[in-house]
Amino acid sequence: MRLFALRGAITVEHNDAEEILAATDELMRELMARNALEPAALVSCLFTLTEDLDAEFPAVAARRMGLSAVPLMCAREVPVPGALPRVIRVLVHYYADDDHVSRHVYLRAAKALRADLESAQ
Repeated sequence: MRLFALRGAITVEHNDAEEILAATDELMRELMARNALEPAALVSCLFTLTEDLDAEFPAVAARRMGLSAVPLMCAREVPVPGALPRVIRVLVHYYADDDHVSRHVYLRAAKALRADLESAQ
């Protein structure tokens, strides 16, 4: 077993608590499905939001989906002028077999953030 890290991102249309929670849930479920991850394999998750999103913590969605034993943290993205708006990002640390290949997930308009990664699309 070895420690791996996954990246992912998703966008929302509005700064709305339910929209942030639904998008975070969608992102986390897709990350876990594409990488065949069970909650017990997760070490930690760091969520960030762009400065235009403050209606809810993405970690609430992770807790709701059963990640109650995983350390979660939320932070603010650096507000770079011209950056893609209304983005939720996550960095997940997890254990998997040595031969595992990480499949990052970028959904909705966030696909543009890592168009270079085939596994992210």
